[in-house]
Amino acid sequence: MKPMQVIPAIDLRGGRCVRLRQGDYDRETVFGEDPAAMAGHWQQEGATRLHLVDLDGAKTGRPANVEVVRAILDRVGIPCQLGGGVRTRETLEAWLDAGLDRVIVGTQALKDPDWFAQMAERHPGRLVLGLDARDGRVATEGWLDVSTVEATELAGRFDGLPLAAVIYTDIARDGMLEGPNLEATEALASRLKTPVIASGGVGSLEDIQRLATLPVAGVIVGRALYDGRFRLSEARTCAGEEPKTP
Repeated sequence: MKPMQVIPAIDLRGGRCVRLRQGDYDRETVFGEDPAAMAGHWQQEGATRLHLVDLDGAKTGRPANVEVVRAILDRVGIPCQLGGGVRTRETLEAWLDAGLDRVIVGTQALKDPDWFAQMAERHPGRLVLGLDARDGRVATEGWLDVSTVEATELAGRFDGLPLAAVIYTDIARDGMLEGPNLEATEALASRLKTPVIASGGVGSLEDIQRLATLPVAGVIVGRALYDGRFRLSEARTCAGEEPKTP
């Protein structure tokens, strides 16, 4: 079994660290007023990568929490990836220039596949396809709209590009701690050559263990870590990312 990377999520809204339930902006829980301090905490706990989401940017279509992200990048020395509001080449390249390791694109990949393909070729290994699905169909605009396009169809369309990864999120499970959509995740990961990162619904170490048996490269964990359901070190051990202590 290959090690699976466990990636803590830091969702940003109004400069604070929050989590939403099922992508609902009206169902928000604030977990911290200082996202940079939170990022430092996860690095200290052993994180090898952080997943940042500009929730305000995802909703408005343009970057919103820029200074907060810069503070995070100044604080930590591990790779960070960010999604939310990346709709133009200028925005994408500004984030890469700011020090992000990867930039995640979702809405614009569906709206303008040719543009996304061009950006992926221009920045090989730096772009991630954010595949957010509700009932198997791709959701866009910060999950506010659901398209008629099947998630597997969109992912397959881009599978030949030099992408860093595909992040698959089942919106119905995100923030609910009821377990990830193992069947859909496995189906997607088995079909693609591009590495797949699972997201949404992880609520226990058993969920991590189950995902580790699938052909996925990583898992993004949010609310379960913030709620203290398990420690990051425990999750990394279950994922084979951190050796068990004797």
